[in-house]
Amino acid sequence: MRVYNFSAGPSVLPVEVLEEAQRDLLDFNGTGMSITEISHRSKPFMAVNDEAQALLRELMNIPDDYAVLFVQGGASQQFAAVAMNLLNNTKKADYLITGNFATKAYEEALKYGDIGIACSSKDKNFTYIPDMKDVTIRPDVDYVHITTNNTIFGTRFTELPKTTAPIVADMSSNILSEVMDVKDYGLIYAGAQKNIAPSGVTIVIAKRDLIQNPMDICPTLLKYKVHDKNDSLYNTPPCFSIYTALLVFRWLKKLGGVSAIQKINEEKAKILYDFIDNSNLFTNSVNVKDRSIMNVPFVTGNEELDAKFIKEASNNGLVSLKGHRLVGGMRASIYNAMPIEGVKALVEFMKKFELENK
Repeated sequence: MRVYNFSAGPSVLPVEVLEEAQRDLLDFNGTGMSITEISHRSKPFMAVNDEAQALLRELMNIPDDYAVLFVQGGASQQFAAVAMNLLNNTKKADYLITGNFATKAYEEALKYGDIGIACSSKDKNFTYIPDMKDVTIRPDVDYVHITTNNTIFGTRFTELPKTTAPIVADMSSNILSEVMDVKDYGLIYAGAQKNIAPSGVTIVIAKRDLIQNPMDICPTLLKYKVHDKNDSLYNTPPCFSIYTALLVFRWLKKLGGVSAIQKINEEKAKILYDFIDNSNLFTNSVNVKDRSIMNVPFVTGNEELDAKFIKEASNNGLVSLKGHRLVGGMRASIYNAMPIEGVKALVEFMKKFELENK
């Protein structure tokens, strides 16, 4: 029996996607070979690659002057790749520090240029997104970096910084969860293992005129223009992850696209936040207007009771609810593939647990 998996990543995938992948694991499209066995240079896989790119363009309304790349190394590798590809004029960039991964991206970029901190919410343990009026961005930076959703602390950007510089966004934990205008960004990157596919592929969406002049020290495999020129097939890509991404894109299109899943996601988040806000046991410390609709951290205020909750929830088919070590407590990641029934089941269990542990 399948459980409700609230893991922050690798995370839940749609059941119908898993079932189709299961069928193709032995024989993909009548080739007599597994999807994990076919050559990345073969016509069957090149068709997968092309359709995946085309569907992502359609789902996100990506303009033609943006490259869509499927690369490896996870979002963490993009911390360096972004800097080495885009620090090509003043060698300056400003970062908005709103969580653990935003901090890591900043620290990696420090190796390659003059990197500034435009704002930080570390003073309150990253429980809010700074007001954009308080963000100070230097006038001559090559780019501004944000992390649109904070997986660990449960915040998200609802407004972009005011700047004429290209905005680079790590969207790993909220890509395709809500409608976003790609034209507002110079570059978007996202690890797949939260809303798209198993770990392995990382999505990069980049305005082509920004990625033509990487640093001399930039390794070939980190040069975005190389991947663009070769349709993400410069070397052997993570074929199975790209294939699964294609199935997820098809699933999302069939649902009605990003605008349709956004409504579902907002409903799921409202169900959970409404219960927490009215609970006498559970609390969420995130500034209300900055709350993520993907990752919901909560605590009882008692570490022993938190541990009891996590154990009993798991025994009731609600798994992977343990919070990140930097925060503790619990965290429910309610990505696109988490059905609304899963969130309702979690809330019902939380009600029961609260009654039994007054």
